[in-house]
Order: sequence, then C-alpha cells, then structure tokens
Amino acid sequence: MNLPFDPQQIEALMRHIGSWMKAEQGKLADIEVETKSLNSLVSYVDQTAETQLVEGLKAMLPESGFLAEESGDARIEAGWNWVIDPLDGTTNFLQNLPTYAISVALLYDDTLQFAAVWEAGGDDYFQAIQGQGATCNGHKLSIANGPQMKDGLIATGFPYYDFSAMDGYLDVLRRGMKGSRGIRRFGSAATDLAWTAGGKFQAFFEHGLSPWDIAAGILLVREAGGWVSDFSNRNLSDAQLLTCRSIVAGNPQAHAELVQWTDNAFS
Repeated sequence: MNLPFDPQQIEALMRHIGSWMKAEQGKLADIEVETKSLNSLVSYVDQTAETQLVEGLKAMLPESGFLAEESGDARIEAGWNWVIDPLDGTTNFLQNLPTYAISVALLYDDTLQFAAVWEAGGDDYFQAIQGQGATCNGHKLSIANGPQMKDGLIATGFPYYDFSAMDGYLDVLRRGMKGSRGIRRFGSAATDLAWTAGGKFQAFFEHGLSPWDIAAGILLVREAGGWVSDFSNRNLSDAQLLTCRSIVAGNPQAHAELVQWTDNAFS
C-alpha cells in the first residue's frame, strides 16, 4: 500500500519536536508535574508535544483518527488511525536521564503500515514501512540472522503499577539471567523495541503495556526481520496485538526461545 504522505515530513516533524523537548529538559519544577495514576507522570512537555504532533500529522492526513496517550481515544471506525506517544519515558525525562523517545505508528484498518521512533539519547530516527523494511538514520536494519539468546542481551520493563503478574515476570527474569549475557531496563518501551530492531538487544518482553508504547516498535522489529507476538505466541492481528498488554519481540532465534519462557511462566 502506498502511503498518502511523504515519510520525510514525519521525520522533520519528530526531530523538530524532539529538539524542543531536549531544550525543555531540566527546566521543569515539581509543581509542573502531575500524577495521573500510580507512578504515571505527565507534564506540559508531554501535553505540548502531543498537541504539536497531532496537528502536524493531521495536516498530512486530514481524514485520519488518533489513539494518543494524553488526549485519549479519537479513533475512526476504519481507515487510517495514528497511534502515538509524544514522550515515552516521561520519568526518565523528568529525572534528566537521556533515554526517552517519540513514537508514531499508523494503522490502516487492523494492519500497521508505518512506524517511526525518534530516540533522544543518540538523536536517532528509526523508520519502517510495511513490506519495505526498516532503517535507522537511513541505514537498513536486518536482524533476521541475529544471535541466540545466550549470545546477547534481553531488554524489559519492570512493572510499575500492575503487579498482578509478578510471579511469572520474576520466573522469566530468572531464566533470562541464566540464559543470556544480561538483562537491561531503560524505561522506554519504544526505545527498547527500536534497539531490538537495530540489533543492540536480541529480544524484548514486557507485560502491562499500552498500544502507544509498542505500536511503532512492533513494525520496526518485524520489518527488520524479527518476530513479534504476545506471551503465548498466538496468531493475532496487529490491532489485537496492540491491546493484549503483553509482548515478546526479537530476532527469530531469540524470540523463539524467549516466547517459550513467557508461555510457560504466564500460562
């Protein structure tokens, strides 16, 4: 399917917003930070970035709907729908840590067609188009022949509000500590998935995520030659995968091993 916009416009928009966010980092006072729910924070930076992102994307594709973290659900029934997170890694941002990202994905009906992640620490721009591969700063990504789990790193995110699956989560961590070179937690699922697509991580898993956390990363990993599923490796549509709240992603070998661990731990 041909995209009804120029992808370079998306990159320009995301880099512009990202530069503004970097300039704002460190300026926030505690009084300017709201608590949405347990350990879920939001600031004027999240809200302003989302407004800029929605306005820019809407101008490129006027007939589209939106599923966004801060402004809620404005999806349309069918056709084009953006799934966006203007600042994935808000806590890192507020603590002056460099790992945070802007995440943008586009669905047509139930299928992901476009994805982009701008990662702040390296000022890196990841992009994927359905059926056309994935890139980072214009360089093609390929993890189809990536190493086994024992020869690489696993990325994850620690539960911070939903602790209902803690036992299963700890079981997978134990297996990962013994069966890989290590486990890393950076606090931004969009970044973790982009780095998995880029081969820095061999695999990623997390429970309790929202659609805007993972939408772009799913297509990035898949178009780089990796596999993505829920914890039980069910045959799900993209729309179903976005809402199942569990994800395993990685190069084919590492994904096959990790999904066995999650299936055993959470079944």
